[in-house]
Parts: sequence; structure tokens; C-alpha cells
Amino acid sequence: MAKPATRLPVTNLRTRKVKILATVGPASSDPKMLLRLYQAGVDAFRVNMSHGDHALHAATIAAIRALEKNVGRPIAILCDLQGPKLRVGQFKGGKAFIRHSAHFTLDRDPAPGDDTRVCLPHPELFAVLNKGQRLLIDDGKLRLKVIRANPESILCSAEVGGAISDRKGVNVPDAVVPVPALTPKDRADLAFALEQGADWIALSFVQRPEDVAEARRLIGGKSSLIAKIEKPAAIASLDGILELADGVMVARGDLGVELNPEEVPPLQKRIVEAARRLGKPVIVATQMLESMIESPAPTRAEVSDVANAVYDGADAVMLSAETAAGQWPVEAVTIMDRIGTQVEADPGYAARVHFIATPADATTADALAQSAAKIAETVTTAGIIVFTSSGSTARRVARERPNVAVLVLTPSLRTARRVALLWGAHAVHTKDIGSFEEMIAKGKRMALRQGFGEAGSKLIALAGVPFGTPGATNLLHVVTLTGDELKGREG
Repeated sequence: MAKPATRLPVTNLRTRKVKILATVGPASSDPKMLLRLYQAGVDAFRVNMSHGDHALHAATIAAIRALEKNVGRPIAILCDLQGPKLRVGQFKGGKAFIRHSAHFTLDRDPAPGDDTRVCLPHPELFAVLNKGQRLLIDDGKLRLKVIRANPESILCSAEVGGAISDRKGVNVPDAVVPVPALTPKDRADLAFALEQGADWIALSFVQRPEDVAEARRLIGGKSSLIAKIEKPAAIASLDGILELADGVMVARGDLGVELNPEEVPPLQKRIVEAARRLGKPVIVATQMLESMIESPAPTRAEVSDVANAVYDGADAVMLSAETAAGQWPVEAVTIMDRIGTQVEADPGYAARVHFIATPADATTADALAQSAAKIAETVTTAGIIVFTSSGSTARRVARERPNVAVLVLTPSLRTARRVALLWGAHAVHTKDIGSFEEMIAKGKRMALRQGFGEAGSKLIALAGVPFGTPGATNLLHVVTLTGDELKGREG
């Protein structure tokens, strides 16, 4: 008779506050590899809906949930929707060559293309493009400028020519493309992700707040929504998008295609700053340790790039192909973990991470969250304990970027998983509380169990009375551990 699987001991509290989001793919989907990635520092996993089918994704999600049960820690799962993909048609022989400065036409004729024309099977583009606007093909390798456009064809001049082949992608940076952010495939993928219990949904091709509103309507509160900022049009509507989304992702790869490279770093800081000011989680993504797809060590520039995001106070940094298809997935996570830990240990980190002003809203909950962070600066404390059912109190506290970690106690497993992407949060799924005395006793007991301090350590507790009322944070209490708390009951 086979022995039952033994659950691993509760993982020690991570000293790193910035979270690591790793993409699962062929290089990392094996359960043993998922465990190695978690042990190396992964806090959340991304499932890229652009690749693979639902059966493969279901197996991946099941493996992550099995890992979660094995390590006894909540793990967030983010399902990333593909979004619409604009592509040219096909060519005679599968390829062509556009000469530099030559004229090239995009039309609605389905016949195979050649060196002078090709079909553009997206009729909605013909109505929005005007003289002087750009079309970028194959991730910007080819650049066309519109000379004139009508409902049947778009005549362009090749600013940068080159080889082109079937179905290469098209980016339109200078216009709001009248294409919904959710394609039929995305809608099917979204329904699947919700059925699978995904904690976060990442929405691609966001251009306006209405795109986010439509996704929120379909999600219906079953998951949290990340708006990916990858289109220049989204920058113009950033405040409205942030207001409707639960968080944002700085998708620098696509931004870097549609914008000049030097424009992306200031925009990254602007997006991070705007999200932090509103207390919305922000993920910095794409090409963070790109060279580690093939190399066991990153470039110095990549290390500085990751460190810059940590200094800015991003909630999470993301690995894409590095863990999905790279040759060194564990090493990539290990390096990212070391960078985050080293930056946060820098004596100058606290000043740099607070370069963004996050004034409290005129609410009791916000005022108490701000006070908790201030007390942690003034009095030596081992951490802040947050009792929450929805996670809103944890988000308020994390917005302040306190100098101590945040122990989030919640009776909701869904909340515990979502909080796994939140800066500085260490979430624990535990039984609900019914009284102030029970809150204090449980908070102290769980703090010791999870590695928050020792006998004599002070902790700050935040909660709402009456208990179980979402968003009703109205209580702050400083407690001192005695070391006897673990004699109490479980849970």
C-alpha cells in the first residue's frame, strides 16, 4: 500500500516584499519543476492563454493547486488572455521582400501577396488610418507610413523595408483601433479560467476604460482583473482604466514595439506611480531577464532593470519566456529573488520606494492604514497583522509600503490567493474570528507560527468591528508577543 503524500512544512516568511510572477510553459509545467520554482522564490504563476489548449491549461492549474496544498501556502494563478491579433494575409510562396522607401499596399483582396501588396484582413483598420500614421509589421521589424487610405486599400511608403512572410503581426500605434479587447477566443478562455478558479485575469489590448468595463461585467466578481498597458492609446486613458481595474501590468514588450524605446522607461514609472497612488497592484513585465532564456546568468543591464522596478515599489516583477520555455528557469527565479532581496536591504531603499506620495483618502480605513505604517517606522515592530475578508485592508496597508511585512489573516481562501500578488503581504487562510479577544489571541498565535517575531516582539493589528464586514476597518491595536501564544488552539 502506497504511503500518503506528506505535506511539506509551512514555508518560512519570505524576507522579500516584491513578489515574483512566473509564466508556466513547456520548461516549467512538470510538478517537480513547479515545486523547485516555488522554493526558488515564485509567489504566483501565470498561465498564458495564447499557447496551448484548455486541457493543457487545466492540467497546469491542477498541478499548481496540488503544489499549493503540498506547501501549505496560498499561491496566486493569473490567466493571461491573448487579445486580438492583427495580421497580414499570405504571400505567393509564403514570403516577399519590401524594398526600403518603396510603395507597398495593404488591401482587401484575398489573393496571395507579393513585393508590392498583401491582403490586410481587418476591414475596421481601413476606416481609422490617415496620412502620416504608421503600421509596424513583425514586432516593428518593418515600418510603413500611410500615404493615403480609403475603404479598399492603404497605400504606404516603406520607412524600413525587409523580408516579410505569411501572417506576420501588425501594430497600429497612432490610432485607436475599433476592435474589442475580447475576441471570441478570449471569451471562451475567460469562461474556462473562471471555471478553473483563476485568481487574476489579465486583459490584453486594453485601449479605453470601456474595454475594462466589459471584462468586469463578464467576470462578475469571480476573479480580480489586471489591465495590461501595452497600447499607446491606453496611456491617454490611464486614470479611467486604473479606476475600473483591480491592478495593472506594464507590458513593456508591446509598448516598446509601438513607441520609441526611450519613451518606455518614463511611461513605466508613470504607470507604476499612478497605480501605487490608487493602491492598485502593479506588475512590471516582459524581457526582464531575457538573456536567461539561453544563458545561466543575466546581463548587468537586466539586473539593473529588475532592480529599478523594485526601487519603484512595483508589487510584482514577471518572468515570461525565461521560465516558460527557457533553459534556466530555476536560475532565473533565483536571480530575481536575489535582486529583490538585495535591493530591499539597501539602506537607501526606504527613501526611494517612498518617492511616490500616497495620501490617505478621507476614510477611517485609509487613515488607520497610514497610521499603522507610521507606527512601524517609529516603534520597532515585527510586522503588521491585518484581519480581512475581502483583502481591501491589506491593499490599503500595502499602498503605504511599510518597512515591515504584512501578515494577512483571512477566512477566504480566494482572498488569500489574490493577496499573494500584493507587495509585502504574507497571506494565511484561517478560521474566522468573532470577538476582539479572539482576534488578538489568534493574531499573536499566527504571527509566531508564521515567523513574525518572537517573545517580546511588538506587532500592529488592524481589523474592522463588527467582524466580517468588508471594508469596515476601524480598529488599530499594538500587541506584544509573550512566547506562550502557541499553547493556544489551532487555526
